[in-house]
Amino acid sequence: MHEYCVYIMTNPSRTLYTGVTNNLERRVYEHKKKLTSGFTEKYNIDQLVYYEVFPDAPSAISREKQIKGWKRAKKLDMIEAENPGWHDLSADWYSEQDSS
Repeated sequence: MHEYCVYIMTNPSRTLYTGVTNNLERRVYEHKKKLTSGFTEKYNIDQLVYYEVFPDAPSAISREKQIKGWKRAKKLDMIEAENPGWHDLSADWYSEQDSS
């Protein structure tokens, strides 16, 4: 059974990026290692601060679109309700060898 995630990543300046994936660990790794060009590479977005899990792709995509439609303040409120310290939720997902 697959699961799908909507996630929000950020950088030290708290620039936000919202995405959807069927493999959160792999996708966050790609962002951290700058393996995909674009917004997250340009703005050095490499900290996972929020995610939600869904049983199917349409639900996850619908939620991603909903969040992307929100004003920044509402996104910040949602992140701070779940992760008030803005900790990188993926900080211990990878070995030291991977993070070098």
